[in-house]
Amino acid sequence: MTLPTIARIRHIYDESRTVRSFELDIAMPQAEPGQFVLLWLPGVDEKPMSIANPNPLTLTVMRVGPFSTALHRTRPGDLLGVRGPYGRGFSLCETKSALLVAGGCGAAPLYFLARRAVEQNIPTTVVLGARRANDLIYADRFRALGIELLVATDDGSLGFKGTAVACAIQALANRPTPSLYACGPERMLAALLNLCLQRSIPGQFSVERYMKCGFGLCGQCAIDGLLVCQDGPVLTVEQLKDLHDFGRFRRSATGRKLPVK
Repeated sequence: MTLPTIARIRHIYDESRTVRSFELDIAMPQAEPGQFVLLWLPGVDEKPMSIANPNPLTLTVMRVGPFSTALHRTRPGDLLGVRGPYGRGFSLCETKSALLVAGGCGAAPLYFLARRAVEQNIPTTVVLGARRANDLIYADRFRALGIELLVATDDGSLGFKGTAVACAIQALANRPTPSLYACGPERMLAALLNLCLQRSIPGQFSVERYMKCGFGLCGQCAIDGLLVCQDGPVLTVEQLKDLHDFGRFRRSATGRKLPVK
């Protein structure tokens, strides 16, 4: 275990009514898209966070519980601890176009991936999904990359009316088979996994599980023999297709098996 690097919050950006991005005064140039860090809030807790930008290190966080609520109360100048990067990230296929499917805060690590795809001159389409228009994040950042952006909202308040999965299916029509990369709610990922299996589409998915240590010691993030913190968080179609718990069950902080929401 490494000790956390102490970083200062340089800027805080409101992405939506429940999501904020925290730009720190450190860089993590060795980080790859899809990897994560463990973020320590002194006196509160330590939690895994996907990397939205490695330089300066930027983390995008939805307010959902005690830790994220406390983090949202911080201000520029406050200190945080950071460990990482950890895990296996995305691996771009240079011979295929890229289809990125993001749900909710999954937009943040996929923005990092989209930037890398642009740097490698890989034709890229992003499907950005949310429940409603005011829940969408990172749309302007994706547009600034000059790539194709398709927006989907469940209520039809902006763009395609329906899920990100339905929008992705529509995007696949009449175009060569791409490589698919996804990050978002597990029900969305499970539906995309089925799509990849049905259509023989190579895919990579960022999987979320409860983590404590972040480097394979505690076993809390195990899923059918794989450790998400080490074998993932990005797992391929081939790795996921035979996992019984994926899309069905997760574990709480106490290890209790619960249905995936």
